[in-house]
Amino acid sequence: MDELIVYNNVTIAQEERVVLSDFNLTVRKGEFIYLLGKTGSGKSSFLRTLYGDLPLKSGSGQVCGFDLGKLRQKEIPFLRRKLGIVFQDFQLLSDRTVYDNLSFVMKATGWQDEARIRERILDVLRKTGLEGKENKMPHEISGGEQQRVSVARALVNEPDVILADEATGNLDPQTSEEILQLFRSLTEAGRAVLFATHDMLVYAKYKSKTLLFENGKVVQRD
Repeated sequence: MDELIVYNNVTIAQEERVVLSDFNLTVRKGEFIYLLGKTGSGKSSFLRTLYGDLPLKSGSGQVCGFDLGKLRQKEIPFLRRKLGIVFQDFQLLSDRTVYDNLSFVMKATGWQDEARIRERILDVLRKTGLEGKENKMPHEISGGEQQRVSVARALVNEPDVILADEATGNLDPQTSEEILQLFRSLTEAGRAVLFATHDMLVYAKYKSKTLLFENGKVVQRD
């Protein structure tokens, strides 16, 4: 199945205030999609619905085979294993090494075999340009490398969809471009990437399918 996310006539609300209405979307394997819009335009609310943190007010939503309208609390961890989430502020555990930041997530999601954990961690660190950094503490590496660690952490469970919420917001222009190229490379393996950003310099350099959030609506541009 190529369709990873399908929203039909969706309305999203925050505490009864409608944030988005009449929202239709299909996301397929290998797509890179920008989410553009001002703060408060609904981008983060939309992302929260994808990982089961905010229910849909109306309409239907399918994410990686899960029906959001029928999603039970005990199913949310299984849905989230299909998603890799990267935030603006890295959210690394400052008292643990790069390796331990990744192993913590893996063990929390059911991995038990230490040999397989090590193999997987070293593989994703290599793919994200962090080979040899596994024993470093977060404060010992640059901001760009810390964001690469958060990307690696999002990849350890081999997710179908990567959600990047202002993932380049705290980075300098050159590092932002490097991180964006890393995200774009992930689509070559069939993953879909949803990239929420305010960074118009990055956006102007790499055009792709775009969802524009404004006035409670979402306009799609190809």
